[in-house]
Amino acid sequence: MKTKIFSFVLMFTTIVSFAQQDAQFTQYMYNTININPAYAGSRGALSIFALHRTQWVGLDGAPVTNAVSVNTPFYGSRLGLGVSIINDRIGPIHENTISADLSYTVPTSETVKLSFGIKATANLFDLDVSRLNPVDNDPSLQDYNNKFSPNIGAGVYLHSDKAYVGLSVPNFIETNRYDDNEVAVFKEKINYYLIAGYIFDLNNSIKFKPALLTKMVKGAPLQVDISGNLMFNEKLVLGLAYRWSAAVSAMVGFQVSDGLYLGYGYDLETTNLDNYNSGSHEIFLRYELFRKNKKMTTQRFF
Repeated sequence: MKTKIFSFVLMFTTIVSFAQQDAQFTQYMYNTININPAYAGSRGALSIFALHRTQWVGLDGAPVTNAVSVNTPFYGSRLGLGVSIINDRIGPIHENTISADLSYTVPTSETVKLSFGIKATANLFDLDVSRLNPVDNDPSLQDYNNKFSPNIGAGVYLHSDKAYVGLSVPNFIETNRYDDNEVAVFKEKINYYLIAGYIFDLNNSIKFKPALLTKMVKGAPLQVDISGNLMFNEKLVLGLAYRWSAAVSAMVGFQVSDGLYLGYGYDLETTNLDNYNSGSHEIFLRYELFRKNKKMTTQRFF
């Protein structure tokens, strides 16, 4: 299949597959369950999370992501359970990912816990050829509707009220999303994640949390996200982040009530792509019920 439209599909999906494999989140520290199943239940509450992200505003076909998740501990046991749904749209590509997470937590000391998690995922992949405006009527280029592929993942998460570090692989199976003559046009590769963060008490009313996310994908540059957040009176959170050679971000969050937290993030590209878009916007809310320890879940802000 050597048509102009095939070349476009190949170019577009190659960019997507190498530049952005899994859905990208600036405020990943509040949405950790999507990359590490061991996070399920770690906040000691029934935690409901919803996020909307519009990336590269003004660029036609840019990514738009919606994510919803629920995770909770099984009270009276060491188990945690999570369910999440991610809807990701990039140009002619439309993906729905549904995941179930199970964690098991072992206390390693009075203040530190080690959690192990497994993730089972179902992915539904759509390719809408009509959005490509093909110049040739190539019968071999066809729509893909709800192309199903399963996957499995795992992670470990060491955490306390003040710190965390996690290592995870959300998807162990490399999946060819679209094939032609046994050549993968879009291939979902294995993503490796390392996250870490620590909370410093600057005084009685201000806390500072530096955090790190590193993401490694074969064939792509190492992605490093560095962030710093300040929490004032356990209510207002202000932060800055830098995605290495990609973007700078500003973040703000507010604890509206004991259970409700709202957050917003804005990314500004530091690459040549900045000439073609006006940045990325991300907004989320988290609502929590049945907390085991009210103070613990508010003061950590992760």
